[in-house]
Amino acid sequence: MSRILSAVAWPYANGPRHIGHVAGFGVPSDVFSRYMRMAGHDVLMVSGTDEHGTPILVQADQEGVTPQELADRYNRVIVEDLTQLGLSYDLFTRTTTGNHYQVAQTLFKAVHRNGYMIEQTTRGAISPSTGRTLPDRYIEGTCPICGYDGARGDQCDNCGNQLDAIDLKNPVSRINGETPRFVETEHFFLDLPALVQPLTDWLGSRHGWRPNVLNFSKNLLVDVRPRAMTRDIDWGIPVPLAGWEENPSKRLYVWFDAVIGYLSASIEWARRTGDADAWRQWWNDPAALSYYFMGKDNITFHSQIWPGELIAANGRGARGGELSPFGDLQLPTEVVSSEFLTMESAKFSSSRGHVIYVRDMLSRYQPDALRYFIAVAGPETSDADFTWSEFKRRTNDELVAGWGNLVNRTASLLHKNVGSIPELGELADVDRAALASSEAAFATVGDLVRSHRQRAAITETMRVVGEANKYLADTAPWKLKNEDPERMRTVLGVAAQLVSDANTLMAPFLPHSSQRVHEALGGEGVLAPMPEMTDVADLDLEGRKYPIITGDYTAVKGTWARRPLVAGTPVPAPSPLFTKLDDEIVAAELERMADE
Repeated sequence: MSRILSAVAWPYANGPRHIGHVAGFGVPSDVFSRYMRMAGHDVLMVSGTDEHGTPILVQADQEGVTPQELADRYNRVIVEDLTQLGLSYDLFTRTTTGNHYQVAQTLFKAVHRNGYMIEQTTRGAISPSTGRTLPDRYIEGTCPICGYDGARGDQCDNCGNQLDAIDLKNPVSRINGETPRFVETEHFFLDLPALVQPLTDWLGSRHGWRPNVLNFSKNLLVDVRPRAMTRDIDWGIPVPLAGWEENPSKRLYVWFDAVIGYLSASIEWARRTGDADAWRQWWNDPAALSYYFMGKDNITFHSQIWPGELIAANGRGARGGELSPFGDLQLPTEVVSSEFLTMESAKFSSSRGHVIYVRDMLSRYQPDALRYFIAVAGPETSDADFTWSEFKRRTNDELVAGWGNLVNRTASLLHKNVGSIPELGELADVDRAALASSEAAFATVGDLVRSHRQRAAITETMRVVGEANKYLADTAPWKLKNEDPERMRTVLGVAAQLVSDANTLMAPFLPHSSQRVHEALGGEGVLAPMPEMTDVADLDLEGRKYPIITGDYTAVKGTWARRPLVAGTPVPAPSPLFTKLDDEIVAAELERMADE
Protein backbone atom coordinates (compact mmCIF):
# COMPACT_ATOMS: atom_id res chain seq x y z
CA MET A 1 0.00 0.00 0.00
CA SER A 2 1.15 3.55 -0.73
CA ARG A 3 0.94 7.00 0.80
CA ILE A 4 -1.18 9.22 -1.43
CA LEU A 5 -1.17 13.01 -1.32
CA SER A 6 -4.36 14.49 -2.76
CA ALA A 7 -3.46 18.13 -3.33
CA VAL A 8 -6.67 19.96 -4.18
CA ALA A 9 -6.83 23.41 -5.80
CA TRP A 10 -7.39 26.28 -3.37
CA PRO A 11 -10.70 28.10 -3.94
CA TYR A 12 -10.32 31.87 -3.93
CA ALA A 13 -12.01 33.54 -0.97
CA ASN A 14 -13.54 36.57 -2.70
CA GLY A 15 -17.02 35.04 -2.83
CA PRO A 16 -18.99 31.80 -2.60
CA ARG A 17 -17.95 29.06 -5.01
CA HIS A 18 -20.26 27.91 -7.80
CA ILE A 19 -20.84 24.39 -9.05
CA GLY A 20 -18.33 24.84 -11.87
CA HIS A 21 -15.58 25.19 -9.30
CA VAL A 22 -16.42 21.98 -7.44
CA ALA A 23 -16.81 20.15 -10.75
CA GLY A 24 -13.18 20.94 -11.52
CA PHE A 25 -11.41 20.45 -8.21
CA GLY A 26 -13.85 19.27 -5.52
CA VAL A 27 -15.80 16.17 -6.47
CA PRO A 28 -13.08 14.51 -8.63
CA SER A 29 -10.49 14.80 -5.85
CA ASP A 30 -12.93 13.50 -3.24
CA VAL A 31 -13.98 10.48 -5.33
CA PHE A 32 -10.31 9.63 -5.87
CA SER A 33 -9.37 10.10 -2.22
CA ARG A 34 -12.31 8.10 -0.89
CA TYR A 35 -11.53 5.24 -3.26
CA MET A 36 -7.83 5.26 -2.39
CA ARG A 37 -8.62 5.02 1.32
CA MET A 38 -11.00 2.13 0.68
CA ALA A 39 -8.30 0.45 -1.44
CA GLY A 40 -5.99 0.47 1.58
CA HIS A 41 -3.78 3.50 0.97
CA ASP A 42 -2.80 6.18 3.49
CA VAL A 43 -4.32 9.32 1.99
CA LEU A 44 -3.59 12.91 2.96
CA MET A 45 -6.12 15.24 1.28
CA VAL A 46 -5.31 18.93 1.81
CA SER A 47 -6.40 22.34 0.59
CA GLY A 48 -7.78 25.62 1.88
CA THR A 49 -8.95 29.05 0.83
CA ASP A 50 -6.57 31.27 -1.15
CA GLU A 51 -6.85 34.69 0.48
CA HIS A 52 -4.20 37.07 -0.87
CA GLY A 53 -3.95 39.03 -4.09
CA THR A 54 -5.64 41.88 -5.89
CA PRO A 55 -9.23 40.65 -6.30
CA ILE A 56 -9.73 40.47 -2.54
CA LEU A 57 -8.08 43.86 -2.08
CA VAL A 58 -10.27 45.49 -4.74
CA GLN A 59 -13.48 43.92 -3.46
CA ALA A 60 -12.69 44.82 0.13
CA ASP A 61 -12.20 48.44 -0.92
CA GLN A 62 -15.54 48.41 -2.71
CA GLU A 63 -17.34 46.99 0.34
CA GLY A 64 -15.60 49.23 2.86
CA VAL A 65 -14.06 46.35 4.83
CA THR A 66 -10.51 45.13 5.37
CA PRO A 67 -9.13 42.36 3.15
CA GLN A 68 -8.93 40.09 6.20
CA GLU A 69 -12.59 40.72 7.06
CA LEU A 70 -13.62 39.87 3.50
CA ALA A 71 -11.48 36.71 3.50
CA ASP A 72 -12.87 35.68 6.89
CA ARG A 73 -16.43 35.95 5.64
CA TYR A 74 -15.98 33.88 2.52
CA ASN A 75 -13.61 31.40 4.09
CA ARG A 76 -16.43 30.36 6.42
CA VAL A 77 -18.98 30.21 3.58
CA ILE A 78 -16.70 28.00 1.50
CA VAL A 79 -15.86 25.72 4.44
CA GLU A 80 -19.56 25.25 5.21
CA ASP A 81 -20.41 24.49 1.57
CA LEU A 82 -17.61 21.99 0.96
CA THR A 83 -18.40 20.21 4.21
CA GLN A 84 -22.05 19.88 3.23
CA LEU A 85 -21.02 18.52 -0.18
CA GLY A 86 -19.08 15.81 1.67
CA LEU A 87 -15.52 16.57 0.55
CA SER A 88 -13.37 14.46 2.85
CA TYR A 89 -10.39 16.71 3.54
CA ASP A 90 -7.90 15.68 6.16
CA LEU A 91 -7.30 19.41 6.47
CA PHE A 92 -8.91 22.31 4.68
CA THR A 93 -7.28 25.47 6.01
CA ARG A 94 -6.38 28.93 4.64
CA THR A 95 -3.40 31.00 3.46
CA THR A 96 -3.68 33.71 6.14
CA THR A 97 -2.47 31.48 8.98
CA GLY A 98 0.74 32.05 10.85
CA ASN A 99 1.86 28.56 9.81
CA HIS A 100 1.39 29.32 6.11
CA TYR A 101 3.30 32.61 6.35
CA GLN A 102 6.24 30.81 7.94
CA VAL A 103 6.32 27.99 5.40
CA ALA A 104 5.99 30.34 2.39
CA GLN A 105 8.74 32.64 3.65
CA THR A 106 11.04 29.73 4.49
CA LEU A 107 10.63 28.26 1.00
CA PHE A 108 11.23 31.67 -0.61
CA LYS A 109 14.46 32.12 1.33
CA ALA A 110 15.63 28.63 0.34
CA VAL A 111 14.97 29.26 -3.35
CA HIS A 112 16.68 32.66 -3.07
CA ARG A 113 19.67 31.22 -1.20
CA ASN A 114 20.14 28.63 -3.96
CA GLY A 115 20.24 31.40 -6.55
CA TYR A 116 16.92 30.87 -8.30
CA MET A 117 15.25 34.09 -7.16
CA ILE A 118 16.87 36.82 -9.23
CA GLU A 119 16.25 40.54 -8.80
CA GLN A 120 15.28 42.44 -11.94
CA THR A 121 13.97 45.85 -12.92
CA THR A 122 10.72 45.64 -14.81
CA ARG A 123 7.91 47.92 -15.89
CA GLY A 124 4.90 47.93 -13.60
CA ALA A 125 1.46 49.33 -14.31
CA ILE A 126 0.03 52.31 -12.42
CA SER A 127 -3.55 53.59 -12.40
CA PRO A 128 -3.36 57.20 -13.69
CA SER A 129 -6.39 58.24 -11.61
CA THR A 130 -5.44 56.70 -8.25
CA GLY A 131 -1.67 56.25 -8.41
CA ARG A 132 -2.04 52.67 -7.16
CA THR A 133 -0.25 49.82 -8.80
CA LEU A 134 -2.25 47.58 -11.13
CA PRO A 135 -1.28 43.91 -10.80
CA ASP A 136 -0.76 42.07 -14.08
CA ARG A 137 -3.87 39.94 -13.70
CA TYR A 138 -5.98 43.10 -13.59
CA ILE A 139 -4.79 44.29 -16.98
CA GLU A 140 -6.33 42.87 -20.14
CA GLY A 141 -5.59 43.34 -23.80
CA THR A 142 -4.75 41.53 -27.02
CA CYS A 143 -2.16 38.76 -26.80
CA PRO A 144 0.94 39.72 -28.83
CA ILE A 145 1.55 36.05 -29.65
CA CYS A 146 -1.80 34.55 -30.70
CA GLY A 147 -3.97 37.66 -31.05
CA TYR A 148 -6.50 36.54 -28.43
CA ASP A 149 -8.59 39.50 -27.25
CA GLY A 150 -8.87 39.07 -23.48
CA ALA A 151 -5.36 37.99 -22.53
CA ARG A 152 -4.25 38.96 -19.02
CA GLY A 153 -1.10 40.82 -18.14
CA ASP A 154 0.58 37.72 -16.77
CA GLN A 155 -0.67 34.96 -19.05
CA CYS A 156 -2.80 34.26 -22.11
CA ASP A 157 -5.33 31.56 -21.31
CA ASN A 158 -5.81 30.92 -25.02
CA CYS A 159 -2.24 29.97 -25.97
CA GLY A 160 -0.85 29.45 -22.46
CA ASN A 161 2.14 31.72 -22.93
CA GLN A 162 3.61 33.77 -20.11
CA LEU A 163 3.21 37.50 -20.77
CA ASP A 164 4.17 40.87 -19.38
CA ALA A 165 1.44 43.47 -19.13
CA ILE A 166 3.49 45.98 -21.09
CA ASP A 167 3.56 43.58 -24.06
CA LEU A 168 -0.25 43.50 -24.42
CA LYS A 169 -1.78 45.36 -27.30
CA ASN A 170 -4.37 47.95 -26.22
CA PRO A 171 -4.01 47.22 -22.47
CA VAL A 172 -6.79 48.40 -20.16
CA SER A 173 -7.47 48.12 -16.44
CA ARG A 174 -10.17 45.62 -15.50
CA ILE A 175 -10.99 47.79 -12.50
CA ASN A 176 -11.99 51.00 -14.26
CA GLY A 177 -11.17 50.66 -17.95
CA GLU A 178 -8.24 53.09 -17.85
CA THR A 179 -5.15 52.73 -19.99
CA PRO A 180 -2.41 52.01 -17.47
CA ARG A 181 0.81 53.99 -17.15
CA PHE A 182 4.01 51.91 -16.91
CA VAL A 183 6.86 52.77 -14.53
CA GLU A 184 10.05 51.00 -13.46
CA THR A 185 9.89 48.73 -10.39
CA GLU A 186 12.10 46.11 -8.73
CA HIS A 187 10.95 42.51 -8.30
CA PHE A 188 12.22 38.99 -7.68
CA PHE A 189 11.83 36.51 -10.52
CA LEU A 190 11.93 32.72 -10.43
CA ASP A 191 14.76 31.80 -12.80
CA LEU A 192 12.85 29.26 -14.88
CA PRO A 193 15.55 29.04 -17.60
CA ALA A 194 17.91 27.64 -14.94
CA LEU A 195 15.25 25.05 -14.08
CA VAL A 196 14.08 24.12 -17.57
CA GLN A 197 16.25 21.00 -17.97
CA PRO A 198 15.10 19.22 -14.78
CA LEU A 199 11.53 20.30 -15.60
CA THR A 200 11.91 18.79 -19.07
CA ASP A 201 13.37 15.58 -17.64
CA TRP A 202 10.55 15.34 -15.09
CA LEU A 203 7.78 15.84 -17.65
CA GLY A 204 9.51 13.37 -19.95
CA SER A 205 9.24 10.73 -17.24
CA ARG A 206 5.49 11.22 -16.72
CA HIS A 207 3.22 8.47 -18.04
CA GLY A 208 -0.52 8.00 -17.89
CA TRP A 209 -1.38 11.70 -17.68
CA ARG A 210 -4.33 13.01 -19.64
CA PRO A 211 -2.73 13.75 -23.03
CA ASN A 212 -3.97 17.34 -23.22
CA VAL A 213 -2.44 18.13 -19.81
CA LEU A 214 0.93 16.58 -20.60
CA ASN A 215 1.18 18.12 -24.06
CA PHE A 216 0.20 21.56 -22.76
CA SER A 217 2.75 21.26 -19.97
CA LYS A 218 5.57 20.31 -22.34
CA ASN A 219 4.72 23.21 -24.64
CA LEU A 220 5.15 25.61 -21.74
CA LEU A 221 8.87 24.81 -21.73
CA VAL A 222 9.47 25.79 -25.36
CA ASP A 223 10.05 29.48 -24.58
CA VAL A 224 10.75 29.92 -20.89
CA ARG A 225 11.54 33.25 -19.24
CA PRO A 226 12.02 34.24 -15.60
CA ARG A 227 8.67 34.80 -13.90
CA ALA A 228 7.93 37.49 -11.32
CA MET A 229 7.34 36.10 -7.82
CA THR A 230 6.78 39.42 -6.02
CA ARG A 231 4.17 42.12 -6.61
CA ASP A 232 3.55 45.79 -5.91
CA ILE A 233 0.65 45.34 -3.51
CA ASP A 234 0.07 45.87 0.20
CA TRP A 235 -2.01 42.70 0.85
CA GLY A 236 -0.01 39.51 1.06
CA ILE A 237 3.00 37.84 2.62
CA PRO A 238 6.01 40.14 3.16
CA VAL A 239 9.17 39.39 1.18
CA PRO A 240 11.45 37.84 3.86
CA LEU A 241 14.68 39.65 3.00
CA ALA A 242 16.42 42.65 4.53
CA GLY A 243 15.42 45.84 2.76
CA TRP A 244 12.25 44.21 1.40
CA GLU A 245 10.47 42.89 4.47
CA GLU A 246 9.89 46.42 5.77
CA ASN A 247 8.50 47.68 2.46
CA PRO A 248 4.69 47.87 2.83
CA SER A 249 4.08 47.83 -0.91
CA LYS A 250 6.06 44.70 -1.83
CA ARG A 251 4.57 41.25 -1.25
CA LEU A 252 5.04 37.68 -2.45
CA TYR A 253 2.97 36.96 -5.55
CA VAL A 254 -0.32 35.33 -4.56
CA TRP A 255 0.33 32.40 -6.88
CA PHE A 256 3.74 31.83 -5.33
CA ASP A 257 2.26 31.54 -1.86
CA ALA A 258 -0.93 29.71 -2.96
CA VAL A 259 0.82 26.63 -4.38
CA ILE A 260 3.00 26.48 -1.28
CA GLY A 261 -0.29 25.92 0.54
CA TYR A 262 -0.17 22.23 -0.33
CA LEU A 263 3.00 21.94 1.73
CA SER A 264 1.93 24.31 4.51
CA ALA A 265 -1.45 22.58 4.90
CA SER A 266 0.32 19.23 5.23
CA ILE A 267 2.60 20.70 7.88
CA GLU A 268 -0.33 22.24 9.74
CA TRP A 269 -2.18 18.91 9.61
CA ALA A 270 0.86 17.17 11.11
CA ARG A 271 1.22 19.77 13.84
CA ARG A 272 -2.44 19.37 14.77
CA THR A 273 -2.05 15.58 15.05
CA GLY A 274 0.74 15.97 17.61
CA ASP A 275 3.42 14.54 15.30
CA ALA A 276 4.99 17.62 13.72
CA ASP A 277 7.07 15.60 11.24
CA ALA A 278 4.27 13.28 10.03
CA TRP A 279 3.91 15.30 6.80
CA ARG A 280 7.35 14.16 5.66
CA GLN A 281 6.00 10.68 4.91
CA TRP A 282 4.04 12.20 2.02
CA TRP A 283 6.61 14.80 0.90
CA ASN A 284 10.09 13.35 1.41
CA ASP A 285 9.50 9.69 0.56
CA PRO A 286 10.15 8.91 -3.16
CA ALA A 287 7.67 6.01 -2.89
CA ALA A 288 4.80 8.33 -1.93
CA LEU A 289 2.48 9.43 -4.74
CA SER A 290 1.00 12.90 -5.17
CA TYR A 291 -1.94 13.98 -7.32
CA TYR A 292 -2.86 17.62 -7.91
CA PHE A 293 -6.48 18.40 -8.85
CA MET A 294 -7.55 21.63 -10.57
CA GLY A 295 -9.23 23.23 -13.58
CA LYS A 296 -7.35 23.63 -16.84
CA ASP A 297 -6.65 27.33 -16.27
CA ASN A 298 -4.27 26.39 -13.44
CA ILE A 299 -2.09 23.85 -15.27
CA THR A 300 0.79 26.30 -15.70
CA PHE A 301 1.20 26.81 -11.97
CA HIS A 302 1.12 23.09 -11.19
CA SER A 303 3.19 21.61 -14.01
CA GLN A 304 5.76 24.42 -14.35
CA ILE A 305 5.85 26.98 -11.53
CA TRP A 306 5.33 24.72 -8.48
CA PRO A 307 7.61 21.91 -9.72
CA GLY A 308 10.16 24.60 -10.58
CA GLU A 309 10.00 25.97 -7.05
CA LEU A 310 10.41 22.46 -5.63
CA ILE A 311 13.44 21.79 -7.84
CA ALA A 312 14.95 25.14 -6.82
CA ALA A 313 14.30 24.48 -3.12
CA ASN A 314 16.00 21.09 -3.54
CA GLY A 315 19.02 22.75 -5.22
CA ARG A 316 18.74 20.66 -8.37
CA GLY A 317 18.66 23.28 -11.13
CA ALA A 318 21.52 24.58 -13.25
CA ARG A 319 22.80 26.68 -10.33
CA GLY A 320 22.96 23.75 -7.91
CA GLY A 321 22.29 24.46 -4.24
CA GLU A 322 21.34 22.80 -0.97
CA LEU A 323 18.19 21.15 0.28
CA SER A 324 15.78 23.50 2.03
CA PRO A 325 14.80 22.90 5.68
CA PHE A 326 11.88 20.90 4.29
CA GLY A 327 14.20 18.20 2.96
CA ASP A 328 13.98 16.47 -0.40
CA LEU A 329 10.56 17.60 -1.60
CA GLN A 330 9.05 15.23 -4.16
CA LEU A 331 7.60 16.52 -7.42
CA PRO A 332 3.98 15.82 -8.41
CA THR A 333 3.22 12.31 -9.59
CA GLU A 334 0.42 13.66 -11.76
CA VAL A 335 -1.35 16.92 -12.51
CA VAL A 336 -5.02 15.98 -12.88
CA SER A 337 -6.72 18.82 -14.69
CA SER A 338 -10.38 18.98 -15.64
CA GLU A 339 -11.86 21.11 -18.39
CA PHE A 340 -14.53 23.78 -17.84
CA LEU A 341 -18.17 23.36 -16.86
CA THR A 342 -20.56 25.79 -18.51
CA MET A 343 -24.17 26.39 -17.54
CA GLU A 344 -26.99 26.39 -20.05
CA SER A 345 -24.38 26.78 -22.84
CA ALA A 346 -22.72 29.88 -21.36
CA LYS A 347 -19.81 30.54 -19.03
CA PHE A 348 -20.53 30.99 -15.35
CA SER A 349 -20.71 34.69 -14.50
CA SER A 350 -21.51 35.94 -11.02
CA SER A 351 -21.74 39.54 -12.20
CA ARG A 352 -24.39 38.66 -14.81
CA GLY A 353 -26.29 36.32 -12.51
CA HIS A 354 -25.53 33.35 -14.77
CA VAL A 355 -24.44 31.14 -11.91
CA ILE A 356 -25.60 28.72 -9.28
CA TYR A 357 -23.60 28.66 -6.09
CA VAL A 358 -22.88 25.43 -4.25
CA ARG A 359 -24.80 26.73 -1.24
CA ASP A 360 -27.96 27.45 -3.25
CA MET A 361 -27.74 24.12 -5.06
CA LEU A 362 -27.49 22.17 -1.81
CA SER A 363 -30.32 24.11 -0.22
CA ARG A 364 -32.73 22.78 -2.88
CA TYR A 365 -31.27 19.45 -4.01
CA GLN A 366 -29.54 16.43 -2.51
CA PRO A 367 -25.74 16.64 -2.46
CA ASP A 368 -25.42 13.19 -4.04
CA ALA A 369 -27.57 14.30 -6.98
CA LEU A 370 -25.03 17.04 -7.72
CA ARG A 371 -22.10 14.71 -7.12
CA TYR A 372 -23.61 12.13 -9.46
CA PHE A 373 -24.11 14.67 -12.25
CA ILE A 374 -20.51 15.87 -11.94
CA ALA A 375 -19.19 12.29 -11.96
CA VAL A 376 -21.22 11.05 -14.90
CA ALA A 377 -21.45 14.21 -17.02
CA GLY A 378 -18.76 16.56 -15.71
CA PRO A 379 -15.81 18.20 -17.55
CA GLU A 380 -13.36 15.34 -17.15
CA THR A 381 -11.48 15.57 -20.48
CA SER A 382 -13.61 18.06 -22.41
CA ASP A 383 -15.81 21.00 -21.58
CA ALA A 384 -19.25 19.97 -20.35
CA ASP A 385 -22.53 21.81 -19.98
CA PHE A 386 -24.80 21.77 -16.94
CA THR A 387 -28.45 22.18 -17.87
CA TRP A 388 -31.41 21.94 -15.55
CA SER A 389 -33.23 19.60 -17.91
CA GLU A 390 -30.27 17.21 -17.97
CA PHE A 391 -29.85 17.44 -14.21
CA LYS A 392 -33.52 16.51 -13.77
CA ARG A 393 -33.24 13.67 -16.30
CA ARG A 394 -30.11 12.19 -14.73
CA THR A 395 -31.60 12.41 -11.25
CA ASN A 396 -34.98 10.89 -12.15
CA ASP A 397 -34.03 8.33 -14.80
CA GLU A 398 -30.74 7.10 -13.37
CA LEU A 399 -30.59 7.80 -9.64
CA VAL A 400 -34.28 7.44 -8.79
CA ALA A 401 -35.51 4.91 -11.37
CA GLY A 402 -32.24 2.96 -11.58
CA TRP A 403 -30.22 2.83 -8.38
CA GLY A 404 -32.87 4.05 -5.95
CA ASN A 405 -35.47 1.67 -7.37
CA LEU A 406 -33.13 -1.33 -7.02
CA VAL A 407 -32.46 -0.52 -3.37
CA ASN A 408 -36.12 0.09 -2.57
CA ARG A 409 -37.42 -3.02 -4.38
CA THR A 410 -34.87 -5.31 -2.78
CA ALA A 411 -35.29 -3.93 0.73
CA SER A 412 -39.09 -3.96 0.44
CA LEU A 413 -39.15 -7.59 -0.71
CA LEU A 414 -36.81 -8.60 2.08
CA HIS A 415 -38.76 -6.72 4.73
CA LYS A 416 -42.17 -8.05 3.65
CA ASN A 417 -41.22 -11.63 2.87
CA VAL A 418 -38.33 -12.49 5.18
CA GLY A 419 -37.74 -9.65 7.58
CA SER A 420 -33.99 -10.13 7.56
CA ILE A 421 -31.03 -11.15 5.39
CA PRO A 422 -31.78 -14.79 4.46
CA GLU A 423 -29.46 -17.76 4.38
CA LEU A 424 -28.47 -18.71 0.83
CA GLY A 425 -29.66 -22.10 -0.34
CA GLU A 426 -28.32 -23.95 -3.37
CA LEU A 427 -27.24 -21.46 -6.03
CA ALA A 428 -28.42 -21.72 -9.62
CA ASP A 429 -26.28 -20.73 -12.61
CA VAL A 430 -28.08 -17.38 -12.85
CA ASP A 431 -27.22 -16.64 -9.22
CA ARG A 432 -23.55 -17.54 -9.60
CA ALA A 433 -23.23 -15.51 -12.79
CA ALA A 434 -24.78 -12.42 -11.20
CA LEU A 435 -22.57 -12.65 -8.11
CA ALA A 436 -19.42 -13.23 -10.15
CA SER A 437 -20.11 -10.27 -12.44
CA SER A 438 -20.82 -8.01 -9.49
CA GLU A 439 -17.66 -8.99 -7.63
CA ALA A 440 -15.51 -8.55 -10.74
CA ALA A 441 -16.62 -4.92 -10.96
CA PHE A 442 -14.49 -3.98 -7.95
CA ALA A 443 -11.29 -4.39 -9.96
CA THR A 444 -12.73 -2.69 -13.04
CA VAL A 445 -14.18 0.33 -11.24
CA GLY A 446 -11.12 0.66 -9.02
CA ASP A 447 -8.75 0.71 -12.00
CA LEU A 448 -10.86 3.40 -13.68
CA VAL A 449 -10.95 5.65 -10.61
CA ARG A 450 -7.24 5.17 -10.02
CA SER A 451 -6.53 6.31 -13.60
CA HIS A 452 -8.87 9.32 -13.23
CA ARG A 453 -11.54 7.99 -15.56
CA GLN A 454 -14.41 8.67 -13.21
CA ARG A 455 -17.05 8.97 -15.93
CA ALA A 456 -16.27 5.44 -17.04
CA ALA A 457 -16.13 4.26 -13.42
CA ILE A 458 -19.58 5.54 -12.48
CA THR A 459 -20.94 4.25 -15.79
CA GLU A 460 -19.57 0.78 -14.99
CA THR A 461 -21.12 1.00 -11.53
CA MET A 462 -24.49 1.84 -13.06
CA ARG A 463 -24.05 -1.17 -15.37
CA VAL A 464 -23.77 -3.33 -12.24
CA VAL A 465 -26.98 -1.71 -10.99
CA GLY A 466 -28.68 -2.49 -14.30
CA GLU A 467 -27.60 -6.13 -14.15
CA ALA A 468 -28.93 -6.41 -10.60
CA ASN A 469 -32.27 -4.96 -11.69
CA LYS A 470 -32.33 -7.46 -14.55
CA TYR A 471 -31.54 -10.30 -12.13
CA LEU A 472 -34.56 -9.37 -10.03
CA ALA A 473 -36.78 -9.18 -13.11
CA ASP A 474 -35.56 -12.52 -14.47
CA THR A 475 -35.84 -14.42 -11.18
CA ALA A 476 -39.13 -12.73 -10.08
CA PRO A 477 -38.91 -13.64 -6.37
CA TRP A 478 -42.40 -12.21 -5.74
CA LYS A 479 -43.78 -15.16 -7.72
CA LEU A 480 -41.94 -17.71 -5.60
CA LYS A 481 -43.36 -16.96 -2.18
CA ASN A 482 -45.96 -19.73 -2.30
CA GLU A 483 -44.62 -22.16 -4.87
CA ASP A 484 -40.94 -22.23 -3.74
CA PRO A 485 -40.26 -20.13 -0.62
CA GLU A 486 -36.76 -21.57 -0.19
CA ARG A 487 -35.83 -20.47 -3.69
CA MET A 488 -37.35 -17.06 -3.01
CA ARG A 489 -35.14 -16.65 0.04
CA THR A 490 -32.02 -17.52 -1.94
CA VAL A 491 -32.91 -15.11 -4.74
CA LEU A 492 -33.53 -12.31 -2.25
CA GLY A 493 -30.27 -13.13 -0.48
CA VAL A 494 -28.40 -12.90 -3.79
CA ALA A 495 -30.20 -9.66 -4.65
CA ALA A 496 -29.28 -8.19 -1.28
CA GLN A 497 -25.61 -9.03 -1.89
CA LEU A 498 -25.76 -7.43 -5.34
CA VAL A 499 -27.17 -4.27 -3.78
CA SER A 500 -24.45 -4.30 -1.14
CA ASP A 501 -21.75 -4.71 -3.81
CA ALA A 502 -23.14 -1.86 -5.88
CA ASN A 503 -23.39 0.30 -2.79
CA THR A 504 -19.72 -0.18 -1.97
CA LEU A 505 -18.87 0.75 -5.56
CA MET A 506 -21.04 3.86 -5.16
CA ALA A 507 -19.49 4.95 -1.86
CA PRO A 508 -16.73 7.21 -3.29
CA PHE A 509 -19.23 8.90 -5.60
CA LEU A 510 -22.37 9.09 -3.44
CA PRO A 511 -21.23 8.98 0.20
CA HIS A 512 -24.39 10.40 1.76
CA SER A 513 -26.78 7.84 0.26
CA SER A 514 -24.27 4.98 0.44
CA GLN A 515 -24.13 5.25 4.20
CA ARG A 516 -27.95 5.05 4.33
CA VAL A 517 -28.04 1.93 2.14
CA HIS A 518 -25.30 0.34 4.23
CA GLU A 519 -27.37 0.85 7.36
CA ALA A 520 -30.60 -0.27 5.67
CA LEU A 521 -29.02 -3.65 4.95
CA GLY A 522 -27.96 -4.02 8.58
CA GLY A 523 -24.40 -2.82 8.09
CA GLU A 524 -22.59 -1.61 11.18
CA GLY A 525 -20.04 1.16 11.44
CA VAL A 526 -19.11 3.61 8.71
CA LEU A 527 -19.00 2.91 4.99
CA ALA A 528 -18.77 6.54 3.86
CA PRO A 529 -17.30 8.80 6.56
CA MET A 530 -18.27 12.45 6.45
CA PRO A 531 -16.03 15.47 6.99
CA GLU A 532 -16.50 17.76 9.94
CA MET A 533 -16.25 21.54 10.21
CA THR A 534 -14.73 22.82 13.43
CA ASP A 535 -13.27 26.09 14.67
CA VAL A 536 -9.65 25.95 15.78
CA ALA A 537 -7.09 28.32 17.23
CA ASP A 538 -4.28 29.49 14.96
CA LEU A 539 -1.14 27.56 15.89
CA ASP A 540 1.06 30.66 15.73
CA LEU A 541 -1.12 33.79 16.01
CA GLU A 542 -2.47 34.26 19.50
CA GLY A 543 -6.17 35.03 19.79
CA ARG A 544 -7.05 34.12 16.21
CA LYS A 545 -9.51 31.36 15.32
CA TYR A 546 -10.83 30.03 12.03
CA PRO A 547 -12.88 27.10 10.71
CA ILE A 548 -11.28 24.02 9.17
CA ILE A 549 -12.55 20.85 7.54
CA THR A 550 -11.17 17.61 8.88
CA GLY A 551 -12.35 14.10 9.65
CA ASP A 552 -11.54 10.58 10.73
CA TYR A 553 -11.56 8.33 7.67
CA THR A 554 -9.47 5.45 9.02
CA ALA A 555 -12.40 3.05 9.45
CA VAL A 556 -12.77 2.49 5.70
CA LYS A 557 -9.15 1.56 4.99
CA GLY A 558 -9.01 -1.66 2.99
CA THR A 559 -12.77 -2.00 2.47
CA TRP A 560 -12.81 -1.96 -1.36
CA ALA A 561 -14.20 -5.46 -1.72
CA ARG A 562 -17.38 -7.47 -1.32
CA ARG A 563 -18.84 -7.30 2.18
CA PRO A 564 -20.63 -10.63 2.73
CA LEU A 565 -24.00 -9.95 4.33
CA VAL A 566 -24.78 -11.64 7.64
CA ALA A 567 -27.83 -13.90 7.58
CA GLY A 568 -30.41 -12.98 10.16
CA THR A 569 -29.64 -9.25 10.11
CA PRO A 570 -32.98 -7.41 10.31
CA VAL A 571 -34.04 -5.41 7.25
CA PRO A 572 -36.43 -2.55 8.11
CA ALA A 573 -38.98 -1.02 5.76
CA PRO A 574 -37.08 1.23 3.34
CA SER A 575 -37.57 4.93 2.74
CA PRO A 576 -36.92 6.61 -0.63
CA LEU A 577 -33.22 7.08 -1.30
CA PHE A 578 -33.45 9.95 -3.75
CA THR A 579 -35.99 12.70 -4.32
CA LYS A 580 -37.70 12.64 -7.70
CA LEU A 581 -37.66 16.07 -9.32
CA ASP A 582 -40.84 17.60 -10.70
CA ASP A 583 -40.96 18.79 -14.28
CA GLU A 584 -41.56 22.31 -12.99
CA ILE A 585 -38.09 22.65 -11.52
CA VAL A 586 -36.51 23.31 -14.93
CA ALA A 587 -38.70 26.31 -15.71
CA ALA A 588 -38.46 27.53 -12.11
CA GLU A 589 -34.66 27.43 -12.07
CA LEU A 590 -34.35 29.11 -15.47
CA GLU A 591 -36.70 31.83 -14.28
CA ARG A 592 -34.68 32.25 -11.10
CA MET A 593 -31.54 32.74 -13.18
CA ALA A 594 -33.28 35.33 -15.36
CA ASP A 595 -34.39 37.30 -12.30
CA GLU A 596 -30.96 37.49 -10.67
